[in-house]
Amino acid sequence: MKNFLHKVKRFIGYVPFTRDAVAMYFCAVDPDTPIHVKGTILASLGYFISPADAIPDVVVGLGFTDDAAVISATLATVRAYVTEEHWQQADTLFNS
Repeated sequence: MKNFLHKVKRFIGYVPFTRDAVAMYFCAVDPDTPIHVKGTILASLGYFISPADAIPDVVVGLGFTDDAAVISATLATVRAYVTEEHWQQADTLFNS
């Protein structure tokens, strides 16, 4: 997962839920985040960056739908732990 930010930068501007994924990443690496939340987030982010998933990302129009579902479901589950600071860190990455 240490290369997550490097890999995800190629999706910025193309995949609408990338900001959510990045904010969750910053939540996962935050030492104050409970371990069960970190595990949930890291599992979903691993699925997002994995080249092997239910619908290959190269399938035009459908490739990221499964990833979007996983990220959305995870965010809904862990939203209470994703702080304003995590969102600001994600925005900083997007604006750099």
